[in-house]
Amino acid sequence: MTVTALLVSHDGARWLPAVLAGLTGQTLPVDRVVAVDTTSRDDSVALVRAALGEPSDRVVVDVVPGATSYPAAVRHGLGLAPAVGDDEWIWLLHDDSNPEPTALAELLAAAREHPEAAILGPKLREWPSLRRLLEVGLTISGTGHRETGLERGEYDQGQHDTVREVLAVNTAGMLVRRRVLESLGGLDEELPIFGNDIDFGWRAALAGHRTLVVPQAVVFHAEAAHRGVRRTPITGRHTHYQERRAAIFTSLANVSSRALPWQYVRLFLGSLLRVLGYLGVRSVGEALDELAAVLSVHGRPGQVRAARRERARRRDGEPADVRHLLAPAWLPYRHGLDFVTDLASAATSQAADVAERRRLARTPDAVPVQEQRRGAAEDDEEAYLTDTGLVARFFTNPVAVVLVLFGVLALVAAREAFGSITGGALSPVPAAAGDWWRLHVSSWHPLGTGTDVPAPAYVLPFAVAASALLGQTGAVVSGLMLLAVPIAAWGAWRLLKVVGHLVDPLGLPRWLVVWGALTYALVPATSGAWGEGRFGTVAVASLLPWAAHAALGFVDPDRDRRWRAAWRTAVLVALGAAFVPGFWLFALLATAVVLGGAAIISPRLLKERDSWGPPVVAVAATPVLLAPWLLPLLTTGSASGLLLEAGRLTVDQVTFGGLLTGRLNELGAPQWLGVVLGLLAFAALIPRRTRVAVAICWLVALAAALVSGVLSHVTLDLPAVTTRPSLGLFVVILQGTSIVAVVLGADAYLRRLDVHHPWWQRGLATALAVVAAAVPVGGLAWWLGTPDNAMARDAEQTVPVYMEQSSLLGAEHGVLVLDGSVDDGITYRIRRDDGTTLGEDEILTLTDEDTELTAEVKALVSAPTPRVVAALGARGIEYVVLSSPADGRVSSLLDATAGLDQASAEDRSTRAWHVDRPLDASALDGDGSWWRVLLLVVQGAAIIVALVLAAPTVRQGRRGRDE
Repeated sequence: MTVTALLVSHDGARWLPAVLAGLTGQTLPVDRVVAVDTTSRDDSVALVRAALGEPSDRVVVDVVPGATSYPAAVRHGLGLAPAVGDDEWIWLLHDDSNPEPTALAELLAAAREHPEAAILGPKLREWPSLRRLLEVGLTISGTGHRETGLERGEYDQGQHDTVREVLAVNTAGMLVRRRVLESLGGLDEELPIFGNDIDFGWRAALAGHRTLVVPQAVVFHAEAAHRGVRRTPITGRHTHYQERRAAIFTSLANVSSRALPWQYVRLFLGSLLRVLGYLGVRSVGEALDELAAVLSVHGRPGQVRAARRERARRRDGEPADVRHLLAPAWLPYRHGLDFVTDLASAATSQAADVAERRRLARTPDAVPVQEQRRGAAEDDEEAYLTDTGLVARFFTNPVAVVLVLFGVLALVAAREAFGSITGGALSPVPAAAGDWWRLHVSSWHPLGTGTDVPAPAYVLPFAVAASALLGQTGAVVSGLMLLAVPIAAWGAWRLLKVVGHLVDPLGLPRWLVVWGALTYALVPATSGAWGEGRFGTVAVASLLPWAAHAALGFVDPDRDRRWRAAWRTAVLVALGAAFVPGFWLFALLATAVVLGGAAIISPRLLKERDSWGPPVVAVAATPVLLAPWLLPLLTTGSASGLLLEAGRLTVDQVTFGGLLTGRLNELGAPQWLGVVLGLLAFAALIPRRTRVAVAICWLVALAAALVSGVLSHVTLDLPAVTTRPSLGLFVVILQGTSIVAVVLGADAYLRRLDVHHPWWQRGLATALAVVAAAVPVGGLAWWLGTPDNAMARDAEQTVPVYMEQSSLLGAEHGVLVLDGSVDDGITYRIRRDDGTTLGEDEILTLTDEDTELTAEVKALVSAPTPRVVAALGARGIEYVVLSSPADGRVSSLLDATAGLDQASAEDRSTRAWHVDRPLDASALDGDGSWWRVLLLVVQGAAIIVALVLAAPTVRQGRRGRDE
């Protein structure tokens, strides 16, 4: 047997002294040494020459360009050392793989004992730990995962010391017959640095050659390139890209022809799922590498076909059956289960850490839970979270009972929202989720006479939610109206807990937090927004405490948490602005005020990017997240939409008194509830201990009041109507700040009673508590006992059923609906498709009036002619309906007009005519916009980035895992 050692090096000076010592110190020396260096920038070449001596027949050292791949370097090394017989073996070594002195002897002994073996490999142990196992043979799973059969961090205790057949062995220490290596074409240069070992072993197995792992031979491997310790011109910063590309290519190039189609689809879809998985754990770089890898292979199928042809050409006969050498089919699913388990464990540990920090914050002198017994020191809430016996714990915890009871009663009070709801600001929902998706992506809408006004921003989250609910569009609106109050209560609870810790290290008393959470949660109902179907205000009310809670993360001492808070706030502000655009405008104003105040109080903060950056990112990201709506809104001259809210336009009845008491209309709760809350907020300024915090709440409320006062004097001249800006947001903000002020003031007063409590103060406290409790109790009782709301009493004006069915045939089958009389004035609207549905109201409200159509309608109701009727057909209008009570003068004119045939109507007081003229199918065609597509792409990318960066970090870096 002749053995030629082939060493490839690149910037390996930190490992080469030990590696070269291991090579030259073998108990059974090699016959020749060929060293190939890929233009190292360190002393690698000098170290190799110093250790191996002068070049001779037994020693060859050469330097090749730095971009040379490992397979190419091996091929070059073989060319430097001509073959010396039929029984020559090549021993491949890396510059970071150090063989034990007996490694080669053990490999050759196994080769003599198993003469049929063509490839042998050692047991790899981690360097520098020396005891942990890395590999004892290799295989590959159906998903392309490199499988070693070892547990993570498994120590070598001789448990795998059996010589056995495997699919492949690592090239670090591989001993291979030279004739086999050359007959198979060497290592594949399509795999420049990773994966060429499995590919070569798989090709060898298909050709009928055996590969054995010899655990008695040990090589210590640093895995410098895999761990990112060393960068090469080939890997650069994208190690995962090279590894994953190699795995996909190897699998597709070697799998059987029968399994190739399934494997091709499986790897593509599996890689997309892996991308989502990496994004879910905030590994953006690995997600992009994964995506680039699968596109690199699947995007060039000719490369895979060429590789398969080359492998078939080099085989003699049919490929051998290697299924017993591949990983079991169930193994990828076990890995998936392990990943989910690890993720859940990390999230649980993180939640436990947060709970422990909060517990220590409440009791600064407390000993950590890990260092004390669990005992009676836990309060009710902590016991509820950590104890066993769920039912007993629930019924013995009054806070839990009250919260659950409130949630149930809130659902009962919102019973009108079960099923299909409409009325007030709520239009009927479309028939399918696809209608919302189409509305969102289209730049031209066949509504009225056609318009390019963008769809409202909330259409996207509604479309996503409807798709998740299997197309149930009605369930989206019902879910919003049913769950808004419980979600608002949950968000207010979380916010008040954090605010309490910022103001008082001991935190707020639980019953104060309960009162604040329940009082705020009822604001959407008591203000009248819920009863009027103003789902925009209802949605913002439920999101506001969550956004405020996220924004408090800006003051977190940890830099990473501050930036996560920025992206979390950006997502919540954008979601709120999708329903009420003024939410973002107010956030922008608040950010400017806060940063301006910081510049005056502490100019040093503005010099630190990590201090001013998060709030700026939070408000600056919102326009990007809403780009497909915001930019077209401005370019189409529809900027008035920034001051409106979601849904059908309603008459804003907010007065000064209503603003102070939190009432939007007559559908709100009795005003005395709002008066009580205002008086309590004013009284909260009395305690000195929390006066600064309460004053801040009053400043925010004052800013909201000033803005709403200015907006109340603004008139929006919309194409169809003149109205005022929506003030629902500011009512919610004023109510929310008042509640926070009351809670903080009450906390200070209760702390004072703990120290000094004369009888009259305790009596006053009891009276105030009773008065305060009347606010949420009275509000909930009013909501439960007041069935009157716009959703219950409004009914949409409909057209005959046969017209509705006809309009579904296409946009050109429109219905012109006329309302009013000659004396009072005639208004008109055009019904198309399934009528004006949720999401289309805002578009029609902001669409400019079609003056030509208005002139034609005037002529139609005053002096109709056949030319006017023909114009209606050209606009895609098939029917004309004169709503009840029909004006007899108008109907008589239309009865006598040529081209209008009388049609049946719903009742005798309604008249209808059929337009007997050709309908123009292209009447509503509009030009698409390429930049609309660009904005949609930008929005999609921005949403993914924001969600990933807002998620908590649960995945450590590669180096952190290895340490």
